[in-house]
Amino acid sequence: MTSRQSPKLKPSPWDAIVVAAVIALGVFVTVVFYGGKSADHDLKCVVSAGSKTVDTIALRDAAKAPIARTYQGNGYTLHMTVTADGVCVSESDCPSQDCVHTGTITRSGQSIVCLPAQIVIHLEGTANSGPDVIVG
Repeated sequence: MTSRQSPKLKPSPWDAIVVAAVIALGVFVTVVFYGGKSADHDLKCVVSAGSKTVDTIALRDAAKAPIARTYQGNGYTLHMTVTADGVCVSESDCPSQDCVHTGTITRSGQSIVCLPAQIVIHLEGTANSGPDVIVG
């Protein structure tokens, strides 16, 4: 019987070049897709009561100091705070308090809804706050 020997696997200089090229490509893709984008570039808070827009606030306007607003709808009162980082309902006199428990919204497309007051607060804009999921 002949015994089989396993091949000797040694890294060659070409392997180092391939590894360096893959790393360089990864850095390039990261810089192109995620580099230099502001998290709150054109993000704005839109407040609607019933079916009418009652207020629009740009998050960049709250960069120096938070903006506090009060809204009334259907017999209930909401106290909203806008900062450069996001929007939250700090207090409400509605029975379920779902709007308060939603927390701070920070990305375009997110919303806070108070059903008893019929007030909707949502963020609109072209902000990029990073990837939703990173796999790997």
